[in-house]
Amino acid sequence: MSEVHKRIKAAFERFKLSPNTVDVREIGTIMYSLGCFPSQADLHDFIAEVEEDHSGFIHLDRFLPAMTKVLMLYSQVLDKDSKGYLEPEELTKYMTQEGEPFSQEEMDEMLTAFSDQETNVIYYKDIVSQLTIDPGN
Repeated sequence: MSEVHKRIKAAFERFKLSPNTVDVREIGTIMYSLGCFPSQADLHDFIAEVEEDHSGFIHLDRFLPAMTKVLMLYSQVLDKDSKGYLEPEELTKYMTQEGEPFSQEEMDEMLTAFSDQETNVIYYKDIVSQLTIDPGN
């Protein structure tokens, strides 16, 4: 499991009520802790996507892939020139200074895992594809 995947799960688990379940009212806080600051409208849309049957609860198995998509969108926002990648310095600055900051060790692990060996840039689609791989398959 990647470090980013672990961080999403850890943020989710801080608010869990029962195994793999959180109260829908905690989703904004969880997203903020991951460095995402959605508008109220975007937050409501996200909740509508992941909440099952208007139960007031969200399960990790629905949250994780949806949050991965959100992180992908945020990566695209960071990539203002639509290059499809981020320079290591750009990603490091964002991931260590915004939301719940990564430690230097976590950042080094992420850069090692996701930096392209030939170009030394981070293709954010590679990060998202790794996050959405089902570990059971």
